[in-house]
Amino acid sequence: MNEPTVAQAPALLVYLLVYVLVAFVWRSVLVWKRTGINPYVLSADDSAHGYVGRAMRLLMLSLALAILVLTVFPEASTWLGTLSALTIPGVVWTGWVLLLTSLGWIALAQAHLGASWRIGVDESARTALVQHGIFARSRNPIFLGMRLNLLGILLVAPNALTLAILVAGEVLMQVQVRLEEAYLEQVHGETYRAYRQQVPRWL
Repeated sequence: MNEPTVAQAPALLVYLLVYVLVAFVWRSVLVWKRTGINPYVLSADDSAHGYVGRAMRLLMLSLALAILVLTVFPEASTWLGTLSALTIPGVVWTGWVLLLTSLGWIALAQAHLGASWRIGVDESARTALVQHGIFARSRNPIFLGMRLNLLGILLVAPNALTLAILVAGEVLMQVQVRLEEAYLEQVHGETYRAYRQQVPRWL
């Protein structure tokens, strides 16, 4: 029952590399070149923002290492606690559909954000409140895409570690979204409150 998980590991490792490049590196470089501003503003202090940022980086590193280990040492799937009930072709393909959909969704949301794209909360800048395009349907489309991404990874490589990362990532993103929403309300006031009434948090 472990074959689907093991067979998908090399492709999943390639996908993770593409995901990081598209979701974080590429758009950040574009914003930096266009504005001269470094959009990577995750705090390294002991605040809630800093804690969530460190925890998310640790989760992503753990995920990458797990997939790398599965790729190099296929027998390691038993160490990670394979969820045998999910190792069927239909579930695996559903996972890939979610992964590719989430990647396209995130790239589209970033394009709509334009120069307002940031990784973290940039309290030194007053970026525009984007309400058009995909942001007219979801207040947090990038985090929504990231949630779908973790679910897709679980379905493609179903084991205890990817399940734990999905749960932990869900908790951290729910906290981060609320921190960012509080910041946006502080900066944009009534404009953001009206936007919040019209557009759902997720979809």
